[in-house]
Amino acid sequence: MKEFDLTPRATPGASATRTASGLRMEIPAGPRGTYRLAQFDDYARRPRRLFPHAPPRTLSLRARVSAGALPGTWGFGLWNDPFGLSLGFGGTTFRLPCLPEAAWFFYGSPENSLSLQPCHCERSEAISRHARGLLRRSAPRNDIPSSDFFAGTFAAPRIPSLLLAPAILGLPMLAIRPLSRWLRRLAGKLIRQDGASVRVDVTEWHDYKIEWQSRLCRFCVDDVPALETPLAPSGPLGLVIWLDNQYAAWGPDGRPGYGTLANPAAWLEVEELAIC
Repeated sequence: MKEFDLTPRATPGASATRTASGLRMEIPAGPRGTYRLAQFDDYARRPRRLFPHAPPRTLSLRARVSAGALPGTWGFGLWNDPFGLSLGFGGTTFRLPCLPEAAWFFYGSPENSLSLQPCHCERSEAISRHARGLLRRSAPRNDIPSSDFFAGTFAAPRIPSLLLAPAILGLPMLAIRPLSRWLRRLAGKLIRQDGASVRVDVTEWHDYKIEWQSRLCRFCVDDVPALETPLAPSGPLGLVIWLDNQYAAWGPDGRPGYGTLANPAAWLEVEELAIC
C-alpha cells in the first residue's frame, strides 16, 4: 500500500475534515462572485517533479455527493495541478502553470466545458486535411464529455513552465475571437484527451477505481468498466479530492469563460481510500 499524507484545504465557511469512516468536504450556500472550495490533496508543498504518484498505480475509493446537479465542479483522481500559480510565499512551493495531465472522475455543471474537441466544421476540415496527407495523426474524437460526470484523461508534452509563463500575460488576447479559436485548436493538438460519461446516481455510495499504467488507464464503477484508454498521463501526479463552485469553459467558438456560481450548501464524502 502506498503511504500518503493528505492536506485539507478550505475557503472561509467551507470545511475539509476527517471522519471516523473517511473524509468529508463541505461548502456553504452562497451567491456567485465568491469562490468556495473544500479539498484534500497530497501535493500541496511539493514541486511538480516530486509529486508522489507514477505508474503503475491504482486508486480506489467509495464516494457520494449531496446532489446530482451541483453548480461548479467536484471529483477525485490524479493530476498535475496545472493551473496552480504559487510564488513560494507563505511556505508554499514555487510553481508555475503547465499543460494538464490527469486521470480522474470529474463532475462539471453545464457552465463548464473541459473538452478541446473541435466543432463540426473544424472536424470536417481536419478530416479533409488528413485525407490529403497533411496530418500525421487521426482526427480528434468528437464524443469526449465537456461537462456532467465522466471518467477522463489528459496527456500533454512536458513543455517547461518558463516557456509557458508568457501565455499568462497573453490571456486578455482570448477576447479576440479568431485568435482564441486558433489558440484553442493549437491547444487541442498539444493536449490529448479521452473520456466517457458515467451514468450512476452519484448521491448513492459507489465504488470507484482508476488503474493507471504507463500506456493504459482503466476506470471502473462498482467493478463495471467505465472507460479503458491508451491515452495515459506520464506523471508524476498528485491525488486530489475536491468540491467547489467554480466553472471554466473554452468553447469551439473561441469564447472563454471563467468564474464562480451561486450554489446551495453541498458536501462530498469519501470512504475506503486506497492507493497501491
